[in-house]
Amino acid sequence: MLGVDPGLTRCGLGVVEGSAGRPLRMTAVGLVRTPAGETVASRLVLVESGIEEWLDAYRPDVVAVERVFSQHNVSTVMGTAQASAVAMLCAARRGLPVALHTPSEVKAAVTGTGRAGKAQVGAMVTRLLRLDAPPRPADAADALALAICHIWRAPATRRLQQAHASEASRGPRRQAVRGPSKGRTP
Repeated sequence: MLGVDPGLTRCGLGVVEGSAGRPLRMTAVGLVRTPAGETVASRLVLVESGIEEWLDAYRPDVVAVERVFSQHNVSTVMGTAQASAVAMLCAARRGLPVALHTPSEVKAAVTGTGRAGKAQVGAMVTRLLRLDAPPRPADAADALALAICHIWRAPATRRLQQAHASEASRGPRRQAVRGPSKGRTP
């Protein structure tokens, strides 16, 4: 499972192995960094090459990407959205499923509250993966948190998708339609 915390300056990447209800293990954590002085297009190429290297090296079966949400700084959200799209493209090119999780879903999954701070997320990632110290910078810890979130949520999400597919395959439900009631006359 590859978690991607998208960003144009720092794109966090984390690989976690395991399954829901079992101990998890960190395989790798790191960043793809791009220089601020480069053009956006050049920076996106660097993000793509970095993600492709990780996909080649670790061969994940799923890629979990942070869902971009509105931020106050438009240029920041644009760079994040562009890096997110690159991560999804890299996964799709290889036929890998992509899961999107909001920051509050990730925080709630690893800390128990969707309003947790970066320090809390880092501390819980450290504890859950039995690491000696929190991964630095926070983008790296966030990537691991995304992977953990998806591993834990995937079984429930899969069951819901199967239920919806089963329901859809049965077609629309038909209900008995009653005609107007006939009243009795005395």
